[in-house]
Amino acid sequence: MNELLLSVIAQDPAAPPGCAQAASPLFMMVVVFGIFYMLVIRPQQKQLKEHRLKLSRLKKGDEVVTAGGLIGTISALTDTILTLEVADKVRVRVLRSQIANLLSEAPAEGGASTAEKGK
Repeated sequence: MNELLLSVIAQDPAAPPGCAQAASPLFMMVVVFGIFYMLVIRPQQKQLKEHRLKLSRLKKGDEVVTAGGLIGTISALTDTILTLEVADKVRVRVLRSQIANLLSEAPAEGGASTAEKGK
């Protein structure tokens, strides 16, 4: 008796029997995924794309920070490995993918830097 009473109370009187009540949770899952995509996945993919672009533009003389915290100047580079000079005559080989940030770009070749022009 209680089961019958609960099933009658749980039904929406405005909805015809067998209506799209099962589609409502599916619709909510799609909406939640859409919000999650817009707030988390899309910005992360954009940031990753920008980082890859930065890594592809690295050149000799750029000052960079590695994921491990080393700060150095690029003295040589290949497709996958960079050689950083971290102190005078101290060079370290690092994977290009481990570069976390670009601190400063090398001055353009053939011209003096802006600091040298002012002197």
